[in-house]
Amino acid sequence: MPVTETVHDSGRLAGVAELVVESPPVNAYSIGDLAQLTELLGSYERREEVRAVVLRAQGKGFCGGGDLKEVQSLPGFDGILGQARGSQDTSVAIAECAVPVIGCIHGYCVGLGVLLAGTCDVLIGSNGTRFVLAEADNGATTGAVQALGLLPERRLRSAMFTCEPFDIAELHSYGSVYHVEATVDAALVRTYEVAATIAAKAPRVIRALKLTLNNTAGRDLRRLYRQELSYTFELNMLGDSSKARQTFLDGTRDSYMSDTSTSSS
Repeated sequence: MPVTETVHDSGRLAGVAELVVESPPVNAYSIGDLAQLTELLGSYERREEVRAVVLRAQGKGFCGGGDLKEVQSLPGFDGILGQARGSQDTSVAIAECAVPVIGCIHGYCVGLGVLLAGTCDVLIGSNGTRFVLAEADNGATTGAVQALGLLPERRLRSAMFTCEPFDIAELHSYGSVYHVEATVDAALVRTYEVAATIAAKAPRVIRALKLTLNNTAGRDLRRLYRQELSYTFELNMLGDSSKARQTFLDGTRDSYMSDTSTSSS
């Protein structure tokens, strides 16, 4: 299974659910992967033993985006509809998860990876991690509402219009990333420390606080993401998106994921 779940029931990580993505070669999420992750995140509403969630990946990077090979292979608009709806559902599931979600990121976050990171409650990562909002290069218009959790608005515009990578150190300077560690292993150790700290607090208080902060932030993620998707769907109907995705798959994507860290705990 590309997404594995471990719920720690003893020791310092008691109450922490650890979700690990491993989908070689680049951790690109299929429609099924997104559905599995969404289901697990939603299940913590009724699973009171879970007090915090760690979301991380094995391999060279956190997420290489959506599985565009799957999108291109499915008939008609089945691929883009499935990927778009799955991306929306998973982003909302992270944002609305009953307990805090701590993202442990490394290597690269491309496209969908930035959206998932942008909806985590806390982000911790390793030096050299690169982010790319690659939507323009693969014919999509979505992601701004999640990425605003990471970047100021004008910086977001430049990132989305150019598709140029930006570094985790920049996000740390904005306060969007809590800790940046020297290595992937050190980032994971720090992530466990933060998750354990949260899990040790009064469970009902933390769940209520998550709801409070969601209300205070005031982002209607589902509605806003759906509005963004309308333009992506239009570009698909016009034929622009399929051509862009194929070009992206034929070489652009690989350039985003080169020269990054090569190990993950």
